[in-house]
Formats: sequence, C-alpha cells, structure tokens
Amino acid sequence: MPNILICDDDKDIVNALRIYLSDPDYTIFEAYNGKEAVETVSREDIHLILLDIMMPVMDGITALAAIREVSNAPVIMLTAKSEDSDKILGLNVGADDYITKPFSPLEVTARVRSQLRRYLKLGGGKETQETYTIGGIDLDDRTKEVFLDGDPVQVTPKEYEILKLLMSNPGKVFSPKEIYSIVWKEKPFGTDNTVAVHIRHLREKLEIDPSEPRYIKVIFGQGYKIEKGRNQ
Repeated sequence: MPNILICDDDKDIVNALRIYLSDPDYTIFEAYNGKEAVETVSREDIHLILLDIMMPVMDGITALAAIREVSNAPVIMLTAKSEDSDKILGLNVGADDYITKPFSPLEVTARVRSQLRRYLKLGGGKETQETYTIGGIDLDDRTKEVFLDGDPVQVTPKEYEILKLLMSNPGKVFSPKEIYSIVWKEKPFGTDNTVAVHIRHLREKLEIDPSEPRYIKVIFGQGYKIEKGRNQ
C-alpha cells in the first residue's frame, strides 16, 4: 500500500488533496511545513511526496534537498504560476514533477499515479528485505523471529524493532532519540534511558559477554550501531 505525504502550510489545500487521493490503496500522511515533511520521511516509508514550495519554518526547496539525502521517492512540487524560477530550482534539486496551483483533481490523480507506477513498478522503490543476517544473528521479518547460531531467541516487540532497525542499517549509528522516534513513533523527550534498557536486554540475549559485545556497539556520545559483517 503506497504511503503518500502531503505537505502544504495551507490546511485547505492539504484537505483538498487528501480528498482527491481518497483511494483505499493509499495511506495519507500530512505535514504543514518543510521541517515536518523531512521528519516524516525520515520516520516513515514514504513512496510519494506532494511538496509546497512557499512554507514557513522550512521552505519546500530546502526540505527537498534534505529529503534527497534519505529518500529517492518521487516528489511533486506544488507551485504558484509566479514561481517559475522555483520550479526550475526544484527540478534541479531533485523534484520529479510539479503541479501549478490551482490544480484539478484529475491532474493530481493522474500525476500521482504516473509517478507511483514508475517508482514502484519500474524499479525506483526499494525492495522490501525480509531476512537479515549479521554474524550468528538471523532475523526473519516474515515470521518475526530472531535466531542466534540457529537457536530461536525470544525478544519483545520493541526489542525486535530495534534489532531490525540496526540490522537493516549495519554500521550506521542511531542516537537514542532517533531509535525512540522510529520504534515508538513518538516525540523523543527524556527517552535515552528507555532505549538503553532495551539495548541492554538485547545484549543479554544475543551476546556471549554483554559487557564485551561483538554485535551491538555503543558509540559514546552518539548512539548505537550493529557491526558490519560480523562472522564470528
């Protein structure tokens, strides 16, 4: 099911676009400035973005540049007729298309379907990986099971999601706040200890010596990562 993000500081436009795209096959996310859009793309698996150019807090061009650092999902810019230079800049920064306001429902749905078809059917989107292996740890996302050296390991749902996040991004350091935002899907206020407790429990279940971990590493002052290519 494609996830579509609509970002515009005008709530009436967001509501109209949501109505235009009222398809049971779509899941709609909303944002009202560029900063919210970047945060949503970083947190959710977004397949297409409708992005206004002129917005407070962070404009669409700046947001697009930030989005392109973490996602190759198609971006359709929402522009006014007077913003021709911004259209060109947006395309240069990484936009895939643009729609000029005021727009018609038929134009919106046609452009969205075209971009989604190209992205999802012709290889633009990432294939969903179902199994991950790091050294002796195996994670099967189809059955939601974790194995250590072939033996099943009982983990809680949150422990599973943290482990999946780390194993799907080997070598990448995630701060406690990033882990909390992604796994709990809440704003991370005073959450470092919560994440640390879950990491400790994972280590106790997956490491021979939790005090000298082979897999889940702490990078002091930065966060946590799982080592790349651990084969011991």
